[in-house]
Amino acid sequence: QEAFQFAVYLANKTGEEYGLQFKAGTETPFRHNSGPFKAKLAACSLIEQQALVIFGPKHPDDINIVQSICDYKDIAHVINRWVYNPSEHRSIINFYPHSSYLSEAYFAILKMSDWKSFTLFYEDNESLLRMGDVLNQAKDEGIVVVVKQLDEVGDGIYRTTLKDALRSGEKNYVIDCSIEILEEVLRQAQQVGLLTSHYNHFITNLDLQTIESEPFQYSEANITGLRIVDPNNEFTHMKIQGIIGFNKYFDETKLKTEAALLIDSVAVLTEVITTKLSVQDMAIDDAGCDSLKSSRNGYTISNHVKTMKNYGMTGIIEFDGNGFRSNFDLDVIALKESGFNKLGTWNSSKGLAIIGEKPKELGEETVSLRNKTFKVVTALTAPYTMLKETRDQLFGNDRYEGFAIDIIEELAKIEGFNYTFEVGGTTGAKDKGTGKWTGMLGQIIDGTADLAITDLTITAEREEAVDFTSPFMDLGIQILAQKPKNAPPSFFSFADPFALDTWMMLALAYVIVSLSFFIMGRLCQEEWTNPYPCIEEPEFLVNQFSLQNSGWFAAGALMQQGTEIAPIAVSTRMVTGMWWFFVLIMVSSYTANLAAFLATENPIELFTDVYSLVDNMEKNNLRMGAKAKGATEGFFKGKNDSVFKTVAKYMQTHPKDMVTENKDGVKLAEDFNNYAFFMESTSIEYEIQRHCSLQQYGKLLDDKGYGIAMKKNSTYRKTLSMAILKLQTTGVLADLKRKWWEEKRGGGQCNAESDDGGTPPLGVQNVEGVFYVTIGGTILAVFLVIAELLLSTYKISKRAKVSFKEALGVEMRALLDFNSDVKPTVRDKSKSGSKSSKGTGTSNNNLLTPAPQYGFIPTITREELKD
Repeated sequence: QEAFQFAVYLANKTGEEYGLQFKAGTETPFRHNSGPFKAKLAACSLIEQQALVIFGPKHPDDINIVQSICDYKDIAHVINRWVYNPSEHRSIINFYPHSSYLSEAYFAILKMSDWKSFTLFYEDNESLLRMGDVLNQAKDEGIVVVVKQLDEVGDGIYRTTLKDALRSGEKNYVIDCSIEILEEVLRQAQQVGLLTSHYNHFITNLDLQTIESEPFQYSEANITGLRIVDPNNEFTHMKIQGIIGFNKYFDETKLKTEAALLIDSVAVLTEVITTKLSVQDMAIDDAGCDSLKSSRNGYTISNHVKTMKNYGMTGIIEFDGNGFRSNFDLDVIALKESGFNKLGTWNSSKGLAIIGEKPKELGEETVSLRNKTFKVVTALTAPYTMLKETRDQLFGNDRYEGFAIDIIEELAKIEGFNYTFEVGGTTGAKDKGTGKWTGMLGQIIDGTADLAITDLTITAEREEAVDFTSPFMDLGIQILAQKPKNAPPSFFSFADPFALDTWMMLALAYVIVSLSFFIMGRLCQEEWTNPYPCIEEPEFLVNQFSLQNSGWFAAGALMQQGTEIAPIAVSTRMVTGMWWFFVLIMVSSYTANLAAFLATENPIELFTDVYSLVDNMEKNNLRMGAKAKGATEGFFKGKNDSVFKTVAKYMQTHPKDMVTENKDGVKLAEDFNNYAFFMESTSIEYEIQRHCSLQQYGKLLDDKGYGIAMKKNSTYRKTLSMAILKLQTTGVLADLKRKWWEEKRGGGQCNAESDDGGTPPLGVQNVEGVFYVTIGGTILAVFLVIAELLLSTYKISKRAKVSFKEALGVEMRALLDFNSDVKPTVRDKSKSGSKSSKGTGTSNNNLLTPAPQYGFIPTITREELKD
């Protein structure tokens, strides 16, 4: 619906030049499976609104009834979906590729993959009809096919069928189903173990690229498909931007074939109506299904459309003599770790052509390489070509091993040719003065070598000098740098389980509850108690909830230690219960998060991608580099982006950060945590398998591939490219990459370390804040007790009318007497003087009240009885 509204919007912009205005039908005529009768009523309603063209319906059961009405009323009828053997009505126009052409494209992919057998998963009867021609062709070619319906019961569970296919041992699968269930089918296939590098899947749905591919793109699944909408096409991209401008919520990654065909068909019909018809021809008098009159424009419009050649979001729009869409292009796409990548194209008249190849002309055959011998030059670059590690002396091809060596060996098995390896020098570069190429590319041009294979990037400049096969590896530029260092634990790391606002609210709750205890304790009569239980009618009552006791009681509950204070009144007990419940939840939440927060280490990321690298370059004193005079440095120099220009300028002004070999850049990145090395993603993947302190940053900055170089216009380029494509679709290349990246020559050791799931023990630095808080609280308590001692001594000296020094001396002598647990009190000096004449006569002792001998019970002396 959104696509149709946008298409009508564009049609009206075109119609303004001709004084015409286009209007979409006021009904929403065709719902999914609404029934032929409702479709008939909707079509008649649109004709009554003087419709020139009717689009749809979507459901196949409704198409015939609408087509009959359009034929009767001579209304142009446009459909944008697959139809099996459509009848040749004069007014019908189907922009969807014809079924016979699609079957040719499907079978071309199967032939390219060299499948000897496969299992077909189909959804319903229409799906089985769509694959009928493919099944017949497979039978003629001797290909063994097993046909299974995905969901016979209709409950959306496909695992039973998928498990049966898995147990059969078949490795190749074709899936034909609607886009609505495709993602779920793939998800359940992944659950049963069918989406691995050992199985090959071909998806016939042209909307394959619109599914969420991230759950599958890292499982090394071999998924191949077709698309008619190329989002990278300039014209398509421009249209998509127009849709986004029309509807800002439009997701360009979800543009389906039906919507793109609808936009194209409206555009083509708009051009016909505005340029081929007059206003008088468009008028329809007394329109309606019950009327005998017709528009007399349906055949005219359809004939004009079928004889025109247009270009739209779905590529070339051209019809054959029967009115079927022909001469269209389909992209062959495959799922990689970066998403769906284009492998090649299929044209209805030229057949299959992979990237880097000219479209195959009809009747052209690939050149046989059987029993031919090629001289292959390579470079000693890990892991592509390396010398074998052995004590025995080796000769010839036996001296070398690696990813590139294995690729040539696999190609030789497929095509039956012989080969001899020779280690060359550098990849080669073009001399600006002489125009000649050096290195391995120079050997290819001079004819001293037939093939060159290493980490050889396909570039426009190199393609002018030599030919390349289709890429055997897709890659791009990424950043290699040290893993982020872990931030030192915070001094108050024990407080991390709660955010600052939570701690503030907790403190506020403590204060409010403490004040509530104090106020409510004074208001409640039951909290005022008799201090002397033996006296029935005391002269005064006391309240345990003083301001200090209230705070202490709340703190005791918060620390889950309790106090000797117990509330008496119902109201204070209610507040106490609520406070205890609050403390229970808060302490439990804190305890649950504390272990995780203390064990978690937060990395300090100096940058995350090339943009943050440039932004933080001065702030974090970051350095960057690449291989001097290499393709990576040239990439940055050739870009107009301000960030890339900054990187290129830095490389030019800091030659010490540039290296001659990638291994030197890896060493710098390993030695300095502020050094970022730009390198091709595949090489980074290789290095981080062996240098566990390093990791890759950011997304791919470009998209390119490694290919096998050969002399210009070589006759065997097509054959080798097809063979490489077979290695891709059968998962051989993925297996070889895993072998040399993760298994051989020290690979996989970092994965082994990362699999260690043990929790590291907590160090002192993780909990040092708790120790310091405890020590700080103890020191603060010491100062408080000293201050309290001095203040109380001062009060005693005033009350006893003695000097502060004398009172402090008495207090200190009593405190330092560790043999006694009682302390005498200081008496009034004047009273002690009156007693001294009757006592012992020792003045110092007269300042003290005699200490009790048993606890705090005073003794009565003889002198006191005489008094």
